[in-house]
Amino acid sequence: MPLETLERPTLRRDRRKRALRKVPAYLFVVAGALVMIVPFLAAFSSSLKSYEQYIQVPPVWIPDPAHWENYLEVWQRAPFNLYLMNSVIVAVASVAGCLLTSSMVGHALARMVLPWRNVLLTTAVGTMMLPTVISIVPSFILFKSFGWLDTLLPLIVPYWLATPFGIFLMRQAFLAIPKDFEEAATLDGANPWQVFWRVHLPLVKPSLATLGVFTFMATWGAILEPTIYLVSPENYTLPIGVQSLQGQFAGDEQLVTAAALMSLVPILIVFLLAQRYFVQGAANAGIKG
Repeated sequence: MPLETLERPTLRRDRRKRALRKVPAYLFVVAGALVMIVPFLAAFSSSLKSYEQYIQVPPVWIPDPAHWENYLEVWQRAPFNLYLMNSVIVAVASVAGCLLTSSMVGHALARMVLPWRNVLLTTAVGTMMLPTVISIVPSFILFKSFGWLDTLLPLIVPYWLATPFGIFLMRQAFLAIPKDFEEAATLDGANPWQVFWRVHLPLVKPSLATLGVFTFMATWGAILEPTIYLVSPENYTLPIGVQSLQGQFAGDEQLVTAAALMSLVPILIVFLLAQRYFVQGAANAGIKG
């Protein structure tokens, strides 16, 4: 009997064994996915109910009829478009500033010979261990002296000063680039800025996408800082704008649920668009240190 004929059953058995070993992992992932998605499905169901169904005990899981007009009513009864515009301004400006400054600082710490470079990196990354509430009071006093309270500037400007996580992530990305690219560009007459902008930066797009997604999620869903710095309703961002609707929609709490779900849509869109780069960048973050 040919050797290949004898090997085929063995290969099939090995494949079955490998597949069976993966079953517990797949079951764990499916169970985790169900745990994560059930609250969103429950919220979506609640957003389509009438108020009577919303407060009914035991709860009605499938609304009958489904009130899709709840989403339109949120836009008509509240300045939802104003809250959305403020959040878009804050998120886009913060992402742009964070990507620019964090990549510049990360590049300097990774590719340039600087005195006390490791000390500077350790100090910057070490601030990640400090709770946000520690810096709230000093930041409030500083922004008050600038006259920035009740504006969007306190929510944007800190991201233009490079974030500790952004510095660490971009430094790791730049460290993984071979020096041959830099040496070839230098021989062609490129200065340090051209090497950074035209050679290194295009090679770290996955890490830039990762940092952009994290920054967008942080700024879009921020509640503490907008609550402290913003006073006028016309300056509210989407999260605190949705919170303020709880009093306005008393007796129509299902509309608040609809507004909260609509506020999550931009995050889902950004993540889906950047998913490929996001996963690759997260995987490459610890290649070299």
